[in-house]
Amino acid sequence: MTSTASEPATRADLFALFDRLGIAHYTLDHRPVFTVEEGADIKAALPGGHTKNLFLKDKDGAFFLVCALGQTQVRLNQLHKTLGCARLSFGSEAHMFELLGVTPGSVTLFALINDPSRKVTLVLDEALLAAEPINFHPLKNDATTAVSQADLGVFVRNWGGRVYRCDFACEAPEAKPWT
Repeated sequence: MTSTASEPATRADLFALFDRLGIAHYTLDHRPVFTVEEGADIKAALPGGHTKNLFLKDKDGAFFLVCALGQTQVRLNQLHKTLGCARLSFGSEAHMFELLGVTPGSVTLFALINDPSRKVTLVLDEALLAAEPINFHPLKNDATTAVSQADLGVFVRNWGGRVYRCDFACEAPEAKPWT
């Protein structure tokens, strides 16, 4: 990926990476939205899966980015068992900015552009992986960018970190490596 610790990637940097990787994308600019519920009218204007993104840290200091469909229930009190890690809580704003280069409300899978050391483990919701296209903020919460499943795969493989997929609809979801 292309950012440095002192300067996180910008939307222009992200789109330049998309262009280099051949990732087709469509972006809708809109008012800033901070929660899934706030963006209902925006979701209506964009087809596909709309996401919620959770930046988490376990008690041992490992970091996780959970990307799920907006309506998916992620049971945080059970997720640590699924991932085989220590108990989870939300990561601090300082860690979020240090590792992903974004602020609360703007957490997105695309922020992995700012994690060239691959310190964050990505966890993808199976339901999200069934959506077409998938919509994420392009590093700030004042726009939404749609990419295809195939192009999401190109982006994630280019990042190169650990990725798991989970079916959060199951009573006891399993974390399976994503390929």
